[in-house]
Formats: sequence, structure tokens, C-alpha cells
Amino acid sequence: MLAWLAPLLVLGLVVFVHELGHFLAAKICGVYAPRFSLGWGSPLWRWRRHGAETEYVIAWLPVGGYVRMASRDDDTMSKIEGGNEAAPAEDAPREKGWDEDSMIPHGPKPIPEHRWFESKPTYQRVFILLAGVTMNALLAWVVVAGIVLARGKEIAPDVVPAVVGQLVPDRPAVKAGFALGDSVIRVDTAVIRGWPDFLREVTARPGATMQVEVIRAGASTTLTVTADSVRERDPVTGERRLVGRIGMGPHVVTTRVPVGFGEAVTLGATGTIRMGTEVINVVRGLFGGTVGVDQLGGPIAIARASVATARNGWEPLFTLIAFLSINLAVLNLLPVPILDGGQIIVTVAEGVRGKPFTLKTRENLMKAGVALILVLFSIVMFNDIKSLVTSFLG
Repeated sequence: MLAWLAPLLVLGLVVFVHELGHFLAAKICGVYAPRFSLGWGSPLWRWRRHGAETEYVIAWLPVGGYVRMASRDDDTMSKIEGGNEAAPAEDAPREKGWDEDSMIPHGPKPIPEHRWFESKPTYQRVFILLAGVTMNALLAWVVVAGIVLARGKEIAPDVVPAVVGQLVPDRPAVKAGFALGDSVIRVDTAVIRGWPDFLREVTARPGATMQVEVIRAGASTTLTVTADSVRERDPVTGERRLVGRIGMGPHVVTTRVPVGFGEAVTLGATGTIRMGTEVINVVRGLFGGTVGVDQLGGPIAIARASVATARNGWEPLFTLIAFLSINLAVLNLLPVPILDGGQIIVTVAEGVRGKPFTLKTRENLMKAGVALILVLFSIVMFNDIKSLVTSFLG
């Protein structure tokens, strides 16, 4: 059941938090916000408490959401989103929920000029536009901190034993016959007491052939391996040098220890978001491991990733939420007029020039942004449908 509810949780939470940021910032700055919508287009469900300013909506197109803010010249976005601040004609039928004591569009009262978005100073408008991506970053931080708090942190041993835990295909170690679980005890005449000793001996022998003695299933076995010559940068001197490598890694047994709330918050704030193995595999499986135009995924791909990830439990699912939340923040900062980044650029430009752009200029910028978003939406939906058809056909 969790798996099939996962798309609603992932998409709904990430979009809701983003729009909540805009909404709260608008309220703080005194901007009239008559609609808070999850999704675009005509409402499927709407609710407004009698006498309240804001109507809450779930719309039919589940690709994002919006907060409708009072704007004296935002008719273009009003039509796109499905909202409208214009007062209805006197002989027009009143919608359900019409309130004679409310402002347009919920009632007949005009919106005071100081409640319009454009009436606010530049710094407040930028604050409102940045609030969405800020909330997405905050969501990712809270999720990562919560995961750290719930699962603790892993501590590696002080001394890593020279036990084979990783083998790279088609590299010298595999060709020489090394197996997972082998314990290395000697390289030529050098005694090996831990993985650092073994790594030091191999590093010092680029292109050389060496006799490596291992313990396997309680018995001693000697393997002959020739190290590859690899040019790497010395971590101390910074100079590039030839080193020996055989394509093998250690088996590290870590210990998981609990962390306190303060440490979890610190790790969540300073650490990068590391997707779990399950999430990485799902994303690679859906998008082909690369991010070309023909592999961009949309709502269907995200829904599939959510379902597949949820089958592995809560932690991978919430890791995916954090990952998508950060990506939504980055996407919204792109300098496209319809997105937050583009609107911030326009707002700052208007503040620098000391007057707003003409209505015609703003409409052209917005239409160009809408065109770009529609092109991107068409690409990701085509990729989604193609991926579904390919999966169905096996």
C-alpha cells in the first residue's frame, strides 16, 4: 500500500512545501493571496472558509502548483493557472462560496493597492520569490537530518583488515584469481598486517609482477598478479606520478552508533545528500544513467521511481524526496521568466531602473517562459510515455 501511495507523498510534499514558502512569505509581506493550488488548470476540489482570504485548490494537471497573488497586470498567468482577480459582471451568476464581505475574486470588494505584489519594495518581492526554493532546501535538510537521527552514523574501524571486499571486473586482481573474502598476509617478502600495508606495497609497484599470499577457506594460497600502471596525483605533493593498481578494495565492517539531535542537524546541514543504493539504481534504471534530453523524466518517471523506491522502505523513499526537493529548487532558479529565477531577475531589473517594465514587455517575457516550459513538458511527457511503452513491450 505504501508503494502505491508514494507518488502522492513525493510529488505532493515537494510541491506543497515549495508553494507554502511563497504563501507564507506573501502573508508576511501583506500581499493578498486569493488562491493556493496544488496542480495547474481548472480545480477538481476547492475549499475556502467563509470570510477567509485564501481558497485552497487541487487542480486537474498535477505538474507543480502555484500561489495566486494579487497583481495589477498579471492577466497572462491568471489564465494559465486558472485563477482570476477580475470582478465578475453584475449580471453574471455568482460562484459557490461568493461572499459579499470579501475581496475580488471571492467577493465584490476591490483589492487595496497596498495589497498588490507590485506595490511592495524590491527586497520584499525578491524575498517572496526566493521563499519557495528556500523551503525546498529546508525540506531536504530536515529529511537528511531525520534520516541521520533515525539510523545513526557508521564508524569504520581504526585498522582496516586486508580482506578482499571489492573486485573490479577485467582488472588484474580478477584475472589473477582473487576472490571475495581472501585475507592477504604477504606481498613478495613484505608481511601485510592491514589494508594500508597492502595498498602501500601495490602502489609502489606500477607495472610490476608480485606474488601475493592469501588465506582462503583456512588454507594458504599464492597468487601472481601484475599491477596496472596508473598516473595519479600525489595527495601530499600534488605531483602526478605512476602508481600500481590491481582493481581491488577492502571489506570494511562498520559499526552503527546513535547520534544526538544536535549532531543529526549538523550532519544534515553540512553533509551532501547521498542517495542510497536503491535510489541510485532506480534513477539509473529510469533515466538510463545519463541526463540527456532523451532521458529527462517527468511526473510518470517520478511516480515510477517513487513506487520502486518505496518498496525498499521509508528511508530510500525520504532520500528520494530530499533529492527531488533540491532538484526542484535548482530548476526554479533557472532564468526562465515563468520560473522563480526569471521573475527574480525581472524584479531586480525593475528595481535598478526605478520603474516597472511595460505591460507588453512583461507579457512577452511571460509568454516566452511559458513556451519554454511547454517544450520541456512535452519532452518529458514524450519520454515518460516512451518509457512506459518500452517497459510494457518488455
